[in-house]
Amino acid sequence: MNHYSHADDDLLTVAGRTFHSRLLTGTGKYKDFDETRRATDAAGAQIVTLAIRRVNIGQDASQPNLLDALPPDRFTLLPNTAGCYTADDAVRTCRLARELLDGHNLVKLEVLGDERTLYPDVVQTLVAAEKLVADGFDVMVYTSDDPILARRLEEIGCAAIMPLAAPIGSGLGIQNRYNLLEIIENAKVPVIVDAGVGTASDAAIAMELGCDGVLMNTAIAGAKNPVLMAHAMKLAVEAGRAAFRAGRIPRKRFASASSPVDGLVG
Repeated sequence: MNHYSHADDDLLTVAGRTFHSRLLTGTGKYKDFDETRRATDAAGAQIVTLAIRRVNIGQDASQPNLLDALPPDRFTLLPNTAGCYTADDAVRTCRLARELLDGHNLVKLEVLGDERTLYPDVVQTLVAAEKLVADGFDVMVYTSDDPILARRLEEIGCAAIMPLAAPIGSGLGIQNRYNLLEIIENAKVPVIVDAGVGTASDAAIAMELGCDGVLMNTAIAGAKNPVLMAHAMKLAVEAGRAAFRAGRIPRKRFASASSPVDGLVG
């Protein structure tokens, strides 16, 4: 185990659970569950998110079960409310997940505004978050990159704030790093970039800004070689986190000699 990649004093903590990996991965869009498993292993992910309304985790005994590929004793499952457009649907989906997973309370909340942009409906997200927190769920919440909204969701009691970097599946990378910085600098819960990452450099930038983690699906599953891309994302997240902890040099307009000029010979 690489000491710098998995320092014991640099764990990700979400709702009282601790993790070495800061890369969270999705389970959709792969060609089959075997590819899902191999990519997840290559990513080194410990938290994997799954769409309760779209994937079989035991609801249909005649179909392959995702839990056979990603067993709960190896991975922390993060049921999500993908495909929900109202607070009521999202709350109902989380309660279904809790029933299917024997009382599992850690969920990813997302309430979408429309099918074209897949931007979050922030009003419905707030309503759903309040209901779920009151019902005993540990809520990791997908939201826009609005610092005021992020603060409000934290005040409600969400366990992690998950602002988008760009629209879901767009691969555009971080479009507003200053909003993300504002969220990061003021949050007292983990901030995990969710949506918009396209390649390894996007993940590294998110981590260099100080994000606590990155969640991605399409950037890995949609790559020509998903398993290799998963490995690249693992390295990028680790490198970005190490660079953030190390502290980058300040940006300057002019050159600065790397060697001292005092005491030159001749």
